[in-house]
Amino acid sequence: MVALPYIPRTLEPILLRATREFPVVVLTGPRQSGKTTLLKHLLAKRFDYVSLETPDVREAAEVDPRGFLALHPPPVIFDEVHFAPNLFPYIKERVDGHRQEKGQYVLSGSQNLSLIGKVTESLAGRAAILRLLPLTRREATGRPQSPLPWEAKRQGEQRRKTPLIDLWKEFLRGSYPELWVDPDRDLTLWHGSYIQTYLERDVRSLRQIGDLTLFQGFLRLLAARSGQLLNLTEMARDLGLAVNTAKAWLSILEATFQVWVLRPYFANVGKRLVKTPKVYFMDVGTLCYLAGLRDPLHATSSPMSGSIFETAVLSEIVKTFAHRGEEPRIYFWRTSSGTEVDIVVEMAGKLIPIEVKLSSTPRPTMADGIKVFRELFGNTASEGYVIHPGEIRLPLGGGVVALPFSDL
Repeated sequence: MVALPYIPRTLEPILLRATREFPVVVLTGPRQSGKTTLLKHLLAKRFDYVSLETPDVREAAEVDPRGFLALHPPPVIFDEVHFAPNLFPYIKERVDGHRQEKGQYVLSGSQNLSLIGKVTESLAGRAAILRLLPLTRREATGRPQSPLPWEAKRQGEQRRKTPLIDLWKEFLRGSYPELWVDPDRDLTLWHGSYIQTYLERDVRSLRQIGDLTLFQGFLRLLAARSGQLLNLTEMARDLGLAVNTAKAWLSILEATFQVWVLRPYFANVGKRLVKTPKVYFMDVGTLCYLAGLRDPLHATSSPMSGSIFETAVLSEIVKTFAHRGEEPRIYFWRTSSGTEVDIVVEMAGKLIPIEVKLSSTPRPTMADGIKVFRELFGNTASEGYVIHPGEIRLPLGGGVVALPFSDL
């Protein structure tokens, strides 16, 4: 069997630094995002590797945790560690006995809710928590450390033009590493298998769900409303669910990194938590699969084409921040009169307003919402951007620039 090529990840230097500064490093992220591959590639020379996914190893860790840790002394990687939650207090015991020793344990898993809960309970102050999501476009195209377009002038960097039809092929493929290193994989079969595996393993281990068919219906309905204001009451009614059940299911999707909940921006932080959010799928390929889109030409003419493109832009920004070890501070902005900005990125004390437009021909009117936003927020607002699928960079007036998606 020919070994698949390794794709360098933006998180690499962050992960290495964390192993030098913390006794424990926790790496979370969805299934198939490349966690195991990254850990083995980067740390195999210094760390032993143990997977807790197999039942016999898992049982050994649960039945005799001290003996298990003695058998696998640090430095060691425990992969899929959420399968052995009873191990955490004993890792804490070992770490506390050697508190000054850095890089003892690297723990990885795909269930953010259960894993982070155990870390908070047992390893607070002892662990760095990092996330590895599916590939950014810069990782997929060999530019993992390249900045976002509004962060630096990328002088001398060759622009990568992507024909529109190829861009939509990328969207259908999605951003999981396996589909990039093996482009001949059957996309429908892969995404279908991924969803089924996710349902059977992650969902059922986090919450008792008797009817997986109904949960899959919830997934598809959520996909159809991607990028829209989320009305869980309406969704629950359409599916015949209790609203609390719909909320719990959304929490599962968020905890397993399948969706990103985008909240509205308010200067008053409390209001962000109570106002209606939007929900986006983390992987645009998953979104296309759930929406029943299999062909790029069909996707471009679909009523969901705008939502798909917006999902691709948002996902790229979220993944970029996560892979730098930073918490993404990303919102949308909407007034009572309907004026809105699709994405607002908060960084370095500034608010960066971003509009996402499906037309490859940027026009000044596309920037109207950004211009209103910049007037209202004054010096707090930075230059704004209109992201489009074409290839032209163009000033649109009022401190707004049109940028191609390929610049991300």
